[in-house]
Amino acid sequence: MVLAVACWAFLIAGVFVERAIGHTPVVTGIFIAAYLAGGTFAAYNALRDLFVERTVNVDLLMVTAAIGAAIVGSWAEGAVLLALFSSSGALEHFALGKTQSAVRSLMELSPAVATLLSDTGERVVPVEELKIGDIVLVRPGERVPVDGTVTQGETAIDQAAITGESIPVNKAPGDPVFAATINTHGAVRVRVDKLAEESTLSKIVAFVEEAQEQKSRTQRFTDKFEGRYAVGVILFAALLAVVPPMFFGDDWESSFYRAMTVLVVASPCALVISTPASTLSGLANAARHGILFKGSSYLEDVGTAHTVAFDKTGTLTVGHPELTDVVMVPDGWDEMTTLRLAASAENLSEHHLGAAIVRGAGARGITLTDPENFRSIMGKGIEAEVEGRRILIGNDAMFADIGHHPSPAAVEIAQRLRGEGKTAMYVGDESGVKAVVAVADTLRPDAKSVIARLKQLGVQDIAMLTGDNAMVARSIGAELGITDVRADLLPEDKLVVIEGMKANGTVAMVGDGVNDAPALATATTGIAMGGAGTDVALDTADIVLMADDLTRLPYAIELSRKTRRIIKQNLTFALAVIAVLVTAALTIGIPLPLGVVGHEGSTVLVVLNGLRLLRSLDR
Repeated sequence: MVLAVACWAFLIAGVFVERAIGHTPVVTGIFIAAYLAGGTFAAYNALRDLFVERTVNVDLLMVTAAIGAAIVGSWAEGAVLLALFSSSGALEHFALGKTQSAVRSLMELSPAVATLLSDTGERVVPVEELKIGDIVLVRPGERVPVDGTVTQGETAIDQAAITGESIPVNKAPGDPVFAATINTHGAVRVRVDKLAEESTLSKIVAFVEEAQEQKSRTQRFTDKFEGRYAVGVILFAALLAVVPPMFFGDDWESSFYRAMTVLVVASPCALVISTPASTLSGLANAARHGILFKGSSYLEDVGTAHTVAFDKTGTLTVGHPELTDVVMVPDGWDEMTTLRLAASAENLSEHHLGAAIVRGAGARGITLTDPENFRSIMGKGIEAEVEGRRILIGNDAMFADIGHHPSPAAVEIAQRLRGEGKTAMYVGDESGVKAVVAVADTLRPDAKSVIARLKQLGVQDIAMLTGDNAMVARSIGAELGITDVRADLLPEDKLVVIEGMKANGTVAMVGDGVNDAPALATATTGIAMGGAGTDVALDTADIVLMADDLTRLPYAIELSRKTRRIIKQNLTFALAVIAVLVTAALTIGIPLPLGVVGHEGSTVLVVLNGLRLLRSLDR
């Protein structure tokens, strides 16, 4: 920017001095100073690429045009060219730097020090000195210094910097927390689980920076095109300068001037910057919203997905069973009695079905008692003494053993619940079955709306892949509106299914990043859920939704499509400007400064258009 300002200063000074005293060696010296200020970096880049990389770039076109203008005595026009070119470059650097700083500013959120607790009391230390297992104190309003686990205290943590979640998340002992997140209230003690340089935040910044350095297919094409195109422009300009005077009697000076003008207006600056200006902005936008793209190409690809395939457990569902039904049988117990006795009996159970019943009772505010003589019976259920009664929870065989088979009404209820994809259990005492309870891996609250949104976005095929049984899978699929349901699949089976789907078009696979790794790797685009703190998800997928938030998936697809639209707008506009300016230069003739303004103006406009992607799509 300093050299661009200096170039403008020397240019303005040269013009005024020339008007005052005419074109003298002093004026020439001032214009040479403008050339050096505005053209040094361009000349360095041009020579480096020409002799080291063996490629021709737009800098060479600009420098050549400026030197050509000086040769025909148009010093001022050449200085204007370099002043605008250097100013445009400085603006591009500043604008694209915003996309870098939008991500790197996340890193600055991480505190430099932490309050370390030890036997000697509190001590403020640099976060780099913390070791795994250390305990740190995080007071209200402070940022969490490292990735760790809450060991004492309760609070709510604003995790927007990591996961994009707008609402603070409640934290209690045993819950994970991440570096750079904000403790909104309540002091908590946190055990250090990762060193500062290994935090989730550090990985996010590293991955995004790597993605920004990688080039998408469109950018690779334009970069490759740039070299060949630039050579063509130079050859065409050379012929334009030589052929008309030699064969058609045109004036040498005017032909050379026209050739330099064409050299400028045909330069593909705007064309080359169109894609990176858009993709870098898109990557920064995604990172701020808890979506981590592992490369620019994935940002372009996910919006073209013909098929989106979902894993079921932990992706479309919450991943653990919840109590869904408590149904009375004739002459049985009411709901509250059933839950009080069943949950108390299961209170010592470590089985996930028993835990679901206990959570269900707790959610209803039921006070539980500790059971006595608890016993788990393999393949049948559990029994325990509660309030002086022998309570049994289990299947048909559990009650057959005591000579009380479930009644036809109870069997009908259980079969209906199982037909809905739920796990149904009988609850009763020594006199027989008194109620039927059911648990199921429930849908995520936003799963149905996400599927509906994907259909609105025009995703042609939506599929669900699961290792669960067909009855459960079909029930879940019907509730979500997914007709393509594949059940009883092992991880390697999912891989085969994905390969088959790819025959019909691009496939995005959404999973948890652990047991779905083969399918994620095989899909055109692999998308992992809940990558915050999950190394496997961060390492496996092409795209990571940092929070356990399915709504980020439609956002990623919309962002991808908007990025592609803006890239197409930029490329179309850049090519149109080149076509108009070249045609004008060859037909009616245009002054070199006007060609420079048109060329550099189009470059700045495509950069600003790309920067629109920094704005949230939610606005």
